[in-house]
This record gives sequence, structure tokens and C-alpha cells, in this order.
Amino acid sequence: MDVLQRIKRLLIRGQFRFSLKAADEMEVDQIDTVDVVEAVLNADEISKVLRSRSTRGHPGEKLYVIKGITYDGTEVYTKGKITREGDEEIFYFFISSKRSTFGN
Repeated sequence: MDVLQRIKRLLIRGQFRFSLKAADEMEVDQIDTVDVVEAVLNADEISKVLRSRSTRGHPGEKLYVIKGITYDGTEVYTKGKITREGDEEIFYFFISSKRSTFGN
């Protein structure tokens, strides 16, 4: 299964969380959880794969940049990772979620 398909399935099952940064960005840009999920579900590809430089989490883990459009035409930029919560549950963690200019 490709990574985007895996991420979409995690979202459909409700297996996702938002960082405080992502939640703050969403509030500033007046988008909500439904907008973010719609945009990712409508995305055709992962725009970019980055390696985390975080000193807190797991340096070098893969971060996925996904740009998509909601059903209302709002362009949304997200960045997140696939990770674990507890012993078993795998979920997609949004690090960034904001309106996109598709130039970023």
C-alpha cells in the first residue's frame, strides 16, 4: 500500500491528531478539522517528503507534505507524520495545517 493511501485510511478511521502548532494555524486561517481531512482525502500525491530535524522526537523521521483542496475550493497545506500512540495504535499526526498558496 502506498503511503498516501495509508494516510487517507488513517484519516477515514479517525486515527489522527493535531499538534498545538497545527491547531493554532487552523484557527488563524479559519479552517477546521473537516477542511483538513477533505483536503488530504482529495490530494493526488504527497508533495514532498522531508526528514525531521527535531531534537525532541525522533530525528530523521519522515514528514509528509500534502497539498489538497476542500470541496469548497479551499487550498490546504499540511505536514505530518505516521507514528504510534501507546503500544499499538498507529495514527497520522498533523504538525502543520493551514491555508495553502500552493507556492509554499
